[in-house]
Amino acid sequence: MKTLLKYSVAAAVALTAMVGAAMADVTIKVAYENNPGEPLDIVVNKWAKDLEAKSNGTIKLELYPSSQLGSKQDVTEQAMFGSNVITISDVGFLSDFVPDLGILFGPYLTEDPAKLFAIYESDWFKEKEKELNEKGVHLVMKNYLYGVRQLIANKPVRTPEDLKGLKIRTPNNVMQIKAIEAMGGTPTPMPLGEAYTALSQGIIDGVENPLAVIYGAKFQEEAKYLSMINYLTNTSVFIGGEAFFQTLDKKDLDLIHETAYDAGVFSQQLAKESEADFIAKFKEAGVEVIYPETAPFREKAMAVYSQFPEWSDGLYEKIQEQLK
Repeated sequence: MKTLLKYSVAAAVALTAMVGAAMADVTIKVAYENNPGEPLDIVVNKWAKDLEAKSNGTIKLELYPSSQLGSKQDVTEQAMFGSNVITISDVGFLSDFVPDLGILFGPYLTEDPAKLFAIYESDWFKEKEKELNEKGVHLVMKNYLYGVRQLIANKPVRTPEDLKGLKIRTPNNVMQIKAIEAMGGTPTPMPLGEAYTALSQGIIDGVENPLAVIYGAKFQEEAKYLSMINYLTNTSVFIGGEAFFQTLDKKDLDLIHETAYDAGVFSQQLAKESEADFIAKFKEAGVEVIYPETAPFREKAMAVYSQFPEWSDGLYEKIQEQLK
């Protein structure tokens, strides 16, 4: 009887330890609209492997490409409700929480992503990050380089006048809607996952996005004119819900942030190396690559910076000073 009791106690202790170990494991779903094989997918796969290795398998990222968990807005709402999910976003969307952040997604703000990333490490941005935390948003990665946003359409666009009457798919954030409108197009917000069908059915005439995303989504099958208007240097962030991340041990949280930063650095290298390859692929697919003079687009796009009365006084000048 004593022997049986001893083994029972030992089994209970072992079971408790196993349950404790299982509870200590962390699984985070990573949802994104991009397709397998795109640079973003390559980056998050590398991040997942690095994080699993450095955590000895106790922290795992489950990847859900191609809008499997819904649109960016859907996933953001899931995160805000406390789910263990993160998604790629940007300050264009985060301006819904902290309006001043929207300026970092402004058209033709800078051509140098390094200058933008420096602002993300500034005291000004850290104050804004605290405001995001208070509103339930947790920044997991803030140094992802999504790329420079270009335009593919079913008609050639060489001047802003060529944009008139063209319905251009944009993400559903105010800054990009206003930017496309200022340059002469008709912004048509919709999730990225719906844009291919909309283009093939004539609901929209074009899509703006970095080259890798345009090619990965196969828009070149439906539109044959790629205009390199370079209107937005797209830095991105990965976000989750503060409620979920507050449940994690500091050690785990630090490791997640550390590996996220490394993944962001990798994204910057990948973006710089891939542009020429994608241009060649577009040409092989029968797409005409157009290099318009960007000054006329820039001149018209500048109008957006006076269209945000909710911004702090002197915000544009403050950011321009930091960019110097």
